[in-house]
Amino acid sequence: MDKFMIDGGERLYGKLTAQSAKNTVLPLLAAAVLTDEQVKIRGVPTINDVENMLHILREVGCKIERQNDVAIIDSSNAVSHEIPARLTKELRSSVFMLGSVLTRFHRAKISYPGGCDIGLRPIDLHLLGLKRLGVKIVEKDGFIDCIAEKLTGAEILLDFPSVGATENIILAGVKAEGTTVIRNAAKEPEIVDLQNFLNAMGGKIRGAGGGTIVIEGVKRLHGVDYRPIGDRIEVGTYLIATASCGGEIEIDGVPPENIAALLHKLRENGCKIHTENDKIVLRSDGRLKSVDLVETMPFPGFPTDMQAQYSALCCTAKGTTLVVENLFETRYRYAAELKRMGADITVRGRTAMIRGVNALHGACVTAGDLRGGAALVVAGLKAEGRSTVLDLSHIDRGYADFEGKLRSLGAKIRRVKI
Repeated sequence: MDKFMIDGGERLYGKLTAQSAKNTVLPLLAAAVLTDEQVKIRGVPTINDVENMLHILREVGCKIERQNDVAIIDSSNAVSHEIPARLTKELRSSVFMLGSVLTRFHRAKISYPGGCDIGLRPIDLHLLGLKRLGVKIVEKDGFIDCIAEKLTGAEILLDFPSVGATENIILAGVKAEGTTVIRNAAKEPEIVDLQNFLNAMGGKIRGAGGGTIVIEGVKRLHGVDYRPIGDRIEVGTYLIATASCGGEIEIDGVPPENIAALLHKLRENGCKIHTENDKIVLRSDGRLKSVDLVETMPFPGFPTDMQAQYSALCCTAKGTTLVVENLFETRYRYAAELKRMGADITVRGRTAMIRGVNALHGACVTAGDLRGGAALVVAGLKAEGRSTVLDLSHIDRGYADFEGKLRSLGAKIRRVKI
């Protein structure tokens, strides 16, 4: 087990390039089983979630080769429709394997997926969508067994624009017989990237990024050499850290429109932001003013995956901020840890009232989930004195070389073996 030791109070200066988006790479890896030809994905980050997904692919019979940041997947000898329970417990995104494994083998068996403990995150919408495509589903003893002799296109209306359900239906519908239409689809950039990836393999999908996606089923998909989009949540985390600590950061690899909601809030906080193509430059004096309200919403609204990090910034902004979490009901576990550092936070259900304090102080805190862990690092970089962040396994799920990139910006942070 590792921990971070952070000596706060340093301003951040420098340049970074975004890693490939975790939330794109995972469904793309799942999609690799849809063809028996070689799939090459470039810029794959070395993070725990990716490693777990690669383990799952190996377990179903895929051959995996890593060449630096390139993953090469050969699923021509894939034989198993069962996704191992020991791996699905570690990775929420293992649920994406349902759609792709169903398409490949006409059957898929998976245990209920794990990941961060930030709420129930039911997969009912995934299963309802698959049923509309002709899948018979049996839930028993913690497992989901899906059987489909034939996948048939259908019209599917999602009650909520779920990213995971939208992606799973796309993966199941891309080779289904006929046309599948998803209404009230999620609009996230990662959905667009999945569409582009599958179309590069010979799929016929249109409409991603809007509320209606149309999938014309094809008989086969071929191999592809593909580079995913940059990780907007990673970029947002470094922007928030620099805004909070003060300094200047130039970061490229993510179009500004993909994180427009965050950039809008940071400008309200008093940051100077310049954008050009896929480059974002942020300058901050570290003396931020609060915004009245931050409310998480599906894209293009404020991302739930940046709520915790932004809340850490609000802890030392002048004034009071009301944060409303609309997507996950237990995403404030980090609040108690921030209070150890002197933050003034009151949580009631899905709402947090954050009153800015003059300074945070170093403390020993524990990461309880991926983004909450990142928030504790942001707070530690701003705090006076030394902070220790425990249980880095959560942070390592989504950030490649987090401490190394922060050190390149001037942060005093190091990883220590416990």
